[in-house]
Amino acid sequence: MNDSLTLLPAAGDPSQPAPTQGPEPTAAMRRRARRTLVLLAVVCVLPVLASYLAFYVWQPQGRVNHGTLLAPTALPATILPGAGGQAPLRHGELERQWTLLVAAPSACDAACARALYVSRQARLAQAKDMERVGRVWLVTDAGDPAADVLAEQHGLRLARADAAWLAALGDGGKAAQVFLVDPLGNVMMRFVDDADTTRAARGLTKDLQRLLKYSALGRGGRE
Repeated sequence: MNDSLTLLPAAGDPSQPAPTQGPEPTAAMRRRARRTLVLLAVVCVLPVLASYLAFYVWQPQGRVNHGTLLAPTALPATILPGAGGQAPLRHGELERQWTLLVAAPSACDAACARALYVSRQARLAQAKDMERVGRVWLVTDAGDPAADVLAEQHGLRLARADAAWLAALGDGGKAAQVFLVDPLGNVMMRFVDDADTTRAARGLTKDLQRLLKYSALGRGGRE
C-alpha cells in the first residue's frame, strides 16, 4: 500500500494555472443573436399578419366582411377559473389556433343559445381545418350552465370571466356575441347577434375560412 499523500495545490497559488473561461461574446456574436431572435419573432407573427392583411389591406372589389373588424386587443395573461367542472383556462390555450369566444351568463338566454349554435356550426363547417379552431364560453356570473344547454356543445371550453377579460371585449362583452380571437391571443373581430342563425353561421363560416386560408398556424391540427 502506498502511504504517500498527494498534495493539492493551495487556493490562490500563483504557480497554478487559472481556470479557463469561455471567450466573452463579441459585438458580432451579440448582433447575430439579436438577428436570430428577431427572425424567430417574425416566423411566429408572419402567418397571423398575412391573414390580417387579407382583411385590412387587400380588399378585392365586391368582397364583404360579415363580422366587424376590431382594433386587435390582447386578452389578459391571467388564468381564469374553470366553470361547469372544467379545468382553469390558461391564455396559452388560445395560442396557435383561432378561437370563437362567447361571453354570456350561465342561464344562457336566446341570444346566448344562438351565439353558441352559430359558433359551433361555423367550426364544423371548416371540415378538415376544424381542429384549427377552438370555442370558449366565458361565463359572466357565478352559476354553471345547465346540462341540456351543453349537451350539443362538444369540445366547448367553459371558464369564469373576470373583469379584465370582459374589458378586453369592450361593450360587446355585456351581450351574447361571437368574438374571434387570433392565434396570438388578440380579439380582432365581432359578430353581433342575428335572429337568422343560418345567415349568421354562413357569414361567420366565410370569414373564418378566409382567415384560415391565409394563416398557416395550426394547419394539419393544433400544434
